Amino acid sequence: MKLPIYQIDAFAEKTFQGNPAAVCPLKEWLPDEVMQSIAEENNLSETVFFLSTEKGFHLRWFTPVTEVDLCGHATLAAAYVLFDCLGYPHETIMFESRSGLLNVTKKEEWLVMELPISSPVPCDTPQEIETAFTIKPIECLRADDYIVVFKSEADVLAAKPDPEYLKKLSLRGVIITSKSNQYDFVARFFAPKYGIIEDPVTGSAYTQLAPYWLSKLGKSKFRVKQISKRGGELRCEVINQSIHIYGKAIKYLQGEIEL
Repeated sequence: MKLPIYQIDAFAEKTFQGNPAAVCPLKEWLPDEVMQSIAEENNLSETVFFLSTEKGFHLRWFTPVTEVDLCGHATLAAAYVLFDCLGYPHETIMFESRSGLLNVTKKEEWLVMELPISSPVPCDTPQEIETAFTIKPIECLRADDYIVVFKSEADVLAAKPDPEYLKKLSLRGVIITSKSNQYDFVARFFAPKYGIIEDPVTGSAYTQLAPYWLSKLGKSKFRVKQISKRGGELRCEVINQSIHIYGKAIKYLQGEIEL
């Protein structure tokens, strides 16, 4: 059996930037263990599978080690494949997922994802985070992930956390963030327990970061950068109980999987 596969650089304007995701369109679901094996073989932070439904498309996301509830950059990558590679004719794609219905709209050169908001709450800094980072944070919160706030962008950029301590945390991962001079804020994301030492650009992180920075900066629209090695820029906006995330994407490769 042959399956189509695309590798898309999400939150990027040219190849070798942003966050790469593998995209596999399906005609019917494969066994879970096969999809997990494909994701492990791809060895990217996310592989997304989708198939057509009556309402639109159904998405499932896999890291190299497990299926996850939400992945923003792979959703953006799937929408890019549908719009730009497969000729989807409408402005908006509706995706069904484990996180509910997700819409992606094409607006000029942007793909705009509408994701559910996940407001973080303050918490004590876990000992594992204090041990993993040599720089002391000024604040810690939790939602789907821990959000660790540092004093400066330089602190965020310099951080080299020990992944073995982060693997012990109860939540998915750790987002570190600070204000920025060039952007509204910057961030990095680590999820070693899911096989992701550091994610280049993490769409779902901004469902948590945007409401936090709304409370700190008093604004609902943000221009931000994830300052990983590859890096990626995006815009996001808080609208009611959702986050609209604006990003671009580009195709790196197209091929076939032989099973």
